[in-house]
Amino acid sequence: MEKENQIFGIRAIIEAINAKKEIDKVFIQKDAQGDLMQELMRTMKKNNINFSYVPVEKLNKLTSNNHQGAVATIAPISFSNLETLIEKLLDSGKKPLLLILDQLSDARNFGAIIRTAECTGVDGIIIQKQGAAPVNGDTVKTSAGAVFNVPICKVDHIKDAVFYLQGSGIKTVAATEKTDQNIYDINFNEPVAIIMGSEDRGVNPSVLKIVDEKAKLPMFGTIESLNVSVACGAFLYEAVRQRL
Repeated sequence: MEKENQIFGIRAIIEAINAKKEIDKVFIQKDAQGDLMQELMRTMKKNNINFSYVPVEKLNKLTSNNHQGAVATIAPISFSNLETLIEKLLDSGKKPLLLILDQLSDARNFGAIIRTAECTGVDGIIIQKQGAAPVNGDTVKTSAGAVFNVPICKVDHIKDAVFYLQGSGIKTVAATEKTDQNIYDINFNEPVAIIMGSEDRGVNPSVLKIVDEKAKLPMFGTIESLNVSVACGAFLYEAVRQRL
């Protein structure tokens, strides 16, 4: 982790959150106690900051400074507001192509997806504040810098984003093997948001219930699953093919 992209110490992290810095994630020592730590926990929950409990060894590896049981990473980008982005896209007369990542947790997969998204003209990527892959040095590197060119929106809940997009006239299509419909049966030549799930669980069942369409990639091998960034590339390039 790049040292300039981290904050250590409980009070410093509280101040950064209150100052509305783009905090990507906070790592908290598993057994940390004390009034100041309780204040940090309250501040994070109030501001919906992504955090996880880690062993002290992980914190010691992140920084040689006195971290007091907490280290935060600052996102190297500024996030976009979903409503503002959608209004702008619709006002411009564009046919939006959006990507929703439902709890994707691997930074390198995230970076690879951003890179493909940039190459295929994706207008915006939507991720959830809690549980999503961090936007860190690995993400920037794997995306080959594309992370600076594609708007990324953080939302409280993926389901709310789906409802908002549907209300704005944008069709939602979930990538899932739990359907008889394959990718080539779907019309991508209209305003559309493609939803990719996490590496291990796929798209959340509660999200699958509310999407407009579900689609799978035809599989002929014995493994019957693709890396999520590869699957995402196949979906995006089918959208490109139809739109050309």
